[in-house]
Formats: sequence, structure tokens, C-alpha cells
Amino acid sequence: MRISTKGRYALRLMLDLAVHDTGENIALKTIAKRQDISGKYLEQIIGVLTKAGFVKSVRGSSGGYRLARSPKEYTIGDILRLTEGSLAPVACVEEGVENCPKAETCVTLTVWQQLNDAINQVVDNITLADLVERSEEMSDFYSI
Repeated sequence: MRISTKGRYALRLMLDLAVHDTGENIALKTIAKRQDISGKYLEQIIGVLTKAGFVKSVRGSSGGYRLARSPKEYTIGDILRLTEGSLAPVACVEEGVENCPKAETCVTLTVWQQLNDAINQVVDNITLADLVERSEEMSDFYSI
């Protein structure tokens, strides 16, 4: 499994909104500049996030974007699954997929299940709020 730029940039966009939350809307071009990501690419990603209700969009001169919920209510898994789809390393361990016809005799199936469980354990137990906290700790470290 490899996380695409779409998933990585969606996470950076959401983190930027969380870190820079002042109650005001944030223009996408501001995020693009801070994150050094193409504004056009962010437009595609923000559309997915807005449609899913992760982000609120406001049009007009004081328009922009902000998180729809508190950062502690978003897991990294939520964001990555929205933008990437399944995080399963192989199709036979994806949720909702019927068992592989070779599942009974597949020696490697338990490896893929354990890997899938480990991935989900990590991404489902780190919130956007956790990353905000890490970001603040890092900026304190670098300001010394």
C-alpha cells in the first residue's frame, strides 16, 4: 500500500486548517502557498473534503474554508480513506470483499490480515488534534 499525493496533501490541508484556525475562513491560495502545493490540485482535494462534510466552504470576499468539526473528531484514517479508498494492502482483506477462493489454503493470508490490522490501528488512533499538538511541539523545538 502506498499513500498517493492526494491523500498526503488532503492530510496536510486538513492539518493546515486545524493549526491556523482562528475562527476565520482561510483562503485556499493561502494554504497552497504555506504548504507549497498547487492551488489547482488543492481545489480538487477541497471539493472531496467539502462534499464529505469534513470542511465548510464560504463564498465571497471573506470566504474560504474551515474545518466542519473539532480536530479531535477526525482520525487520520478518516481522511485517508476518504481520499484514497481502502487502505488494505491486498484486496482479499478489504472490508466487504468476499473471501478469496484460496483463503482456506493461503499461507500468506494471515500476514496480510495482520498488516491490515496494524495499518488501521495506527491511522485510526491518531487524530488531527494529535498532529496539531505535534506541530506545536516541533515549532517549540525549532524556535529554541
